[in-house]
Amino acid sequence: MAELRVSSWKRHGMDRLYVNTPDGTAVAWFDRQTGHIEIKDEALRVPILNALTPYMARATTTPVAVASTPLPPPPEYDLALRRPGDALREKIKEVSPSLVERCLSWILRRPTEADPWRAGLRGERVVSRELARLSRHNWRALHSVPLSPTWDIDHLLVGPGGVFSINTKNHRNKSVWVGDHAVRINHGKGRPYLRNSRREAEIVRDVLERGCGFPVAVNPVLVFVRPADLTVVPSLRDVRALNERALASLAPLAGALLPEQVEAVYAVARDQRSWSGAL
Repeated sequence: MAELRVSSWKRHGMDRLYVNTPDGTAVAWFDRQTGHIEIKDEALRVPILNALTPYMARATTTPVAVASTPLPPPPEYDLALRRPGDALREKIKEVSPSLVERCLSWILRRPTEADPWRAGLRGERVVSRELARLSRHNWRALHSVPLSPTWDIDHLLVGPGGVFSINTKNHRNKSVWVGDHAVRINHGKGRPYLRNSRREAEIVRDVLERGCGFPVAVNPVLVFVRPADLTVVPSLRDVRALNERALASLAPLAGALLPEQVEAVYAVARDQRSWSGAL
């Protein structure tokens, strides 16, 4: 798709930015005074927000400015205290076999029900270590953000380059192919990872915009841990698909959020109460 164009419009006391397709069709507008964004074509939400992000960062300084760093929530609601994979640990405890059963499975080299969850936990630990490296570039990471008793966001990254909802998949030493709508592991059946990542980003966006009071673009990311090889079709634009070492490429991103906006978004995201009723 051709690049969207942003134009300024001032009349009757209003100050707006219009987002247009190359043929001049308006697909969205942004009110610089109120911070309200009106999207007319939901299919273009991601490229629209990407086009508006530099302008929104400048225009919404007043609504989100904070006099000081927001106070953290009470410890029982502070998601910054959660460890990577906390939700998986609970699942592992639930499905883990007894000691005798584990020994028998080891002897017979037979997988247990807990094995996939343990692999997922290892993957989230690996990714969390890579995200920790970004802290020196003023990025903040949260882990295992609960949406419901059975669904969580693996990692949430907030910083000057925006907000990233990260879904971790541990397919170590396997071939990974990522298309526009499905992911195949070792050329197997398509898996709905992309659909899930898009849905998670939408949920995160809704929660953060409700809590912050200004538009927050959320970028879905699929991270594959130590694959043998990773192939991503060039046409995939709305979801980033990369291996864990490529997370370092996010470090220099900037211009999406001002420092005070980063603080505001992070304050909302780390408070578990913000996620009540997210689904």
